[in-house]
Amino acid sequence: MANATGVGRDAVHQILRENRLKPHRAGTFSRSSDPNFAAKGIDVVGLYMNPPQNAVVLCVDEKTQVQALDRTQPMLPMRPDQIERHTHNDKRNGTVQLYAALAVHAGQVIPRIEDRHRSREFIAFMNQLLRIYPEGDIHVILDNVITHRSEKVHTWHAKPKKQRVLLHFNPTYSS
Repeated sequence: MANATGVGRDAVHQILRENRLKPHRAGTFSRSSDPNFAAKGIDVVGLYMNPPQNAVVLCVDEKTQVQALDRTQPMLPMRPDQIERHTHNDKRNGTVQLYAALAVHAGQVIPRIEDRHRSREFIAFMNQLLRIYPEGDIHVILDNVITHRSEKVHTWHAKPKKQRVLLHFNPTYSS
């Protein structure tokens, strides 16, 4: 900035500091282009604030490509006058996909680990949730990942026993 303006470096630093400006720091933001942003937002917030009586509300998400790591040598346990020790390097065992459902008002997390991240694995997780909650409606809050909206998921959801699962999508770019 000093070179571009012809002002001394100290003067630039003082001006930035006095105006609490930090040009070396940058952030990003996005604005949702979802035409149903308000309706979806009200729906999701409503489920959190005022859940339907006798229904389960689950917030479902995935953490994809989690590194499955292991140590190259076993850990050496702590002994008198010696700290616990382990190697600094890892053995890579590929990646896994972690699916999780947070039972919002119970504070319970239901996990599932899969090798892949496709509609098939998402449906398997939804079937697991149906077994855990065998009765009543299950409201599932989801983001807009394609695996949640695929043709396979629509076909699965169209089956009579699956329709007690009510899918609620966050507005686009609002996960």
